[in-house]
Amino acid sequence: MNSQQMIDLVRQYFSAVDSEDFEAVKSTLAADCIFSVETHGVKLQGHVEIEIMLRRLWGDHAAVKHQDFVHVPSPETGRIASRFQVINTHHDGSLTHKSNCNFFEIVDGRFSRVAVYMAGQNTLDVDS
Repeated sequence: MNSQQMIDLVRQYFSAVDSEDFEAVKSTLAADCIFSVETHGVKLQGHVEIEIMLRRLWGDHAAVKHQDFVHVPSPETGRIASRFQVINTHHDGSLTHKSNCNFFEIVDGRFSRVAVYMAGQNTLDVDS
């Protein structure tokens, strides 16, 4: 993949997350994708575990929005880093603003690994 294709894949992933469309999220992930929240000691593997985590995130919030991206692609290594802002809208209408970085590894056009570095409270832990 070239730099633009990598950026487009990241955009596709976050668009699917923000629109609560797991089938679209799944289309960006390898079947055995490892998803970790490095700042909170969470490690998930595969579509089922990742889907449980995302459905919990969506259920716990009225909306989730990722924006203000800065991407650093490395086509030579199949990796891309993305820094961005997150706005979580709670069911009572209150907002939580976060600053996150994700590091993606790409194999055969899909993410084989997603490593999340998250400021503040972990909103992705399936056990919280």
